[in-house]
Amino acid sequence: MIFRTLFFIFVLVPFLVVVIPLQALILLLRLPFWPVLPRLFHRLGCVFLGLRVQVIGAASTGRPTLLVSNHISWTDIVAIGSVADVTFVAKREVGEWPFVGMMANLQRTIYADRGRRSATGRTARAMGRHMASGNAVLLFAEGQSDIGTHVLPFRSALIGAAQHAMIDAGARDVVIQPVTVAYTRLQGLPVSRNERSLIAWIKSKSVGQNIAEILSGPVKDVTVAFGTPMPLSESDNRKAVSKAAEIQVRAMLVALNRGGKLPVQAPLPGND
Repeated sequence: MIFRTLFFIFVLVPFLVVVIPLQALILLLRLPFWPVLPRLFHRLGCVFLGLRVQVIGAASTGRPTLLVSNHISWTDIVAIGSVADVTFVAKREVGEWPFVGMMANLQRTIYADRGRRSATGRTARAMGRHMASGNAVLLFAEGQSDIGTHVLPFRSALIGAAQHAMIDAGARDVVIQPVTVAYTRLQGLPVSRNERSLIAWIKSKSVGQNIAEILSGPVKDVTVAFGTPMPLSESDNRKAVSKAAEIQVRAMLVALNRGGKLPVQAPLPGND
């Protein structure tokens, strides 16, 4: 805890003092290298939070990409953001949180209002415009966080809406890529089922309690595994596409939790 306190005071705070106005300027000028500083911020965040990130595979690049992932904790964002240049889709309330909302805005986060079905189209259009520019958007497709032992059914509504919004925005060469986040070890030892509650953000815990447990807890090994990108066309059935991605994510999570190795994923042609 002493290390994290010193790191926060002497590294993270000075970094934020410089980077926050600089990133705001980069976004204002619409400069293409806007993801560079957020990725560096997430890497420092991993050190501060005690996250050791292992990457399997790679995020699809150079084409409009919708990444769909399981969701365990708010630290998933830090882990994924440290290894991939993505824009996250978050619930609307995140944008209203002090400091967190500001940092989310600086990473061009897209907000979804889960309480209003009419807002789905607006969120999808924002996702489509962002991806049509060749960027990647990550959606936590379960719609909520879970304990990390299994994957909840993926919600296909936003995936389907984004699918059509991408086409409408001019994105033709579109892929959907499954992503799995797995917390495998605490202080070098395999995570037990009971210990997963020290990581996961579950409904029975307040935000403050979860943050306190993360900050005071041991070093956490987390694996971010990128699955096989799948071409996504306007005519594809959104439920079938969502199910195929869900199956990939579930298989990867089971293998990682059991300490197994994932098969080597073959990239799409032209995905460097």
